[in-house]
Amino acid sequence: MRLGVLDIGSNTVHLLIVDAHYGAAPIPASKRKVQLRLAQHIGPTGAIDQALVAELIAFIQESQSFAEDMGVTELMAFATSAIREARNGAHVLSQVRAATGLSIAVLSGDEEARLTFLAVRRWFGWSSGRLLVMDIGGGSLELASGTDEEPDAAVSLELGAGRMTREFLHSDPVRSEEMRALRKHARASVGDVVGLLRRVGDPRLAAATSKTFKQLARIAGAPPEAEGAYARRTLKYSDVRDLVTLLSSKTVAERTKLPGVSVGRAGQLLAGAIVAEAAMDLLSIEELAVCPWALREGVILRHMDGLPRG
Repeated sequence: MRLGVLDIGSNTVHLLIVDAHYGAAPIPASKRKVQLRLAQHIGPTGAIDQALVAELIAFIQESQSFAEDMGVTELMAFATSAIREARNGAHVLSQVRAATGLSIAVLSGDEEARLTFLAVRRWFGWSSGRLLVMDIGGGSLELASGTDEEPDAAVSLELGAGRMTREFLHSDPVRSEEMRALRKHARASVGDVVGLLRRVGDPRLAAATSKTFKQLARIAGAPPEAEGAYARRTLKYSDVRDLVTLLSSKTVAERTKLPGVSVGRAGQLLAGAIVAEAAMDLLSIEELAVCPWALREGVILRHMDGLPRG
């Protein structure tokens, strides 16, 4: 079965096409994306700009045609924090449905955490034992811990790399007082949920997903994407701490020269590193295993679990 999943995120809209069968790992067949930065285009009234809605609809229509040409039998779509929080989010989705016929599910932060956890659990397997998962998106940080496929604890915090950049980091290079304010805010937010996560038990394996963690790991020396999904990639707390210092000393343009850092992500990578440092420190995580599967794969896996067998 060839499936497509459309992920409408705070920064980027992704289309992932996979070949999926019950009991088997989904195999990527193709992908495409566009950086719309929906969260940055929420105006003073809290509404997403109508011109951007037109761009979103155009990309979805192009993706539908592309998916049809690729032999996709079912196209699923979901949206995360930008649509969830926009004052006109429901109206945006109704416009999309009227223009494309596509219904888009809006995931809660808790659902994001749980579906991402499922994907990471399936990737690393039962032998990983109690698993702690971190995911830094554009709008939120998801944390989840558990021994099964459903986490025992799952939380979503408004600590996304894009959100924190917009709220705290306004200079280039960033001023020390801006960094201190963000660091204080991130640590207070994570500190509020540390007890919840620790009460369910200490993890045997701590893992991370998302572009933020992947780029931080790449700068710290992890293998490039060209080496494939099965290359072992890790990120140490000591490296994240050093990366905060390194990234804060550079302009956004200078960050793009670092290995693995894209132009589109360079501006928010420092905020992501500060949030990662806070989460790893307060949860006593010395090293993260970087997982290639995340929310999109979790959505696909959950969908496949619900299909008739045989």
